[in-house]
Amino acid sequence: MNSRLFRRAGQCAAIAVISTIATATAAQAAGEVNIYSYRQPFLIKPLLERFTEKTGIKANMIFAKKGLVERIASEGKNSPADVLLTVDIGRLAGGVSKGVAQPVNSATLKANIPAAYRDPEGRWFALTRRARVVYASKTRVAQNAITYEELADPKWKGKICIRSGQHAYNIALFASMIAHHGEEKTEKWLEGLKANLAQKPAGNDRAQVKGVYAGICDIAIGHTYYMAKMQTNEKKPEQKEWAKSVKILFPNTQGRGVHIDISGVVLAKYAPNRANGVKLMEFLSSDEAQRIYAEVNHEYPVKEGVAWSKLVKSWGSFKPDPVSLEKIAGLRKKASELVDKVRFNDGPGS
Repeated sequence: MNSRLFRRAGQCAAIAVISTIATATAAQAAGEVNIYSYRQPFLIKPLLERFTEKTGIKANMIFAKKGLVERIASEGKNSPADVLLTVDIGRLAGGVSKGVAQPVNSATLKANIPAAYRDPEGRWFALTRRARVVYASKTRVAQNAITYEELADPKWKGKICIRSGQHAYNIALFASMIAHHGEEKTEKWLEGLKANLAQKPAGNDRAQVKGVYAGICDIAIGHTYYMAKMQTNEKKPEQKEWAKSVKILFPNTQGRGVHIDISGVVLAKYAPNRANGVKLMEFLSSDEAQRIYAEVNHEYPVKEGVAWSKLVKSWGSFKPDPVSLEKIAGLRKKASELVDKVRFNDGPGS
């Protein structure tokens, strides 16, 4: 990998650098691919190791929680990045809007990834799906179905936990509400949701489930992905108890469908190893890689026909919302403005 990348990585303690293991001969013959990733190394490492085994291409990865899109932009034509791995349609669309992505015209990617989960111009591609669901107390919530619209019903007053309204996951959900109901109705809905909160929005998705477990609230909003993290957390077994206290309700699955979030990939605009970057993207969309995503990360495969993990299946099935992710991306700014307008993060009673 370009030594400049390692020097820069060493200047920032928040960035971790890993390389998959490949034989020197294979690496020299097939080259390498450089990955900037918002996704944690332990989630991606099994996929990169398998990619190297299959292709001989050495995979180098830099991980950071923030700033990678800006970093690629600032590096410009000198950037060693070939691909960017990230979560949420907002970050994928942001990479496009900030000029760090280039289009990919790949028959393999088009065949593996449904049109609803890729940019029409080939500038971003989804790799996995997560559903934004309601976690409901098993002991205090009798109903087994719910809608997002119902979250503004006064019957839930003081009973809902949620993270910051400005977090990317919630902004995408609120944008989907605008897509379905328009700006005016969504503003009123946000006001109703805010009035029903048990406390000021804070913490991550798992913290909201903890709130249900502790009796602070009866329902919480979060990603399915985090249920798996809690159910399999051996280092913090108390999170398993949080998970046991709730059931997953898939909102609107009997109607328009559940809001879907994604993780995805873009090809960097000035990728020095473009061909290898495309090969990695194609591999990540393959049956094999999608199975690894499903089994290791407990996410929903984006490729049709790939089985869900046993754990994910145990949560039940759902109908996904068919609204275009591209449309949601375009409404994120308006959703963010509405969050501020209703002072959502000030909490109930404000």
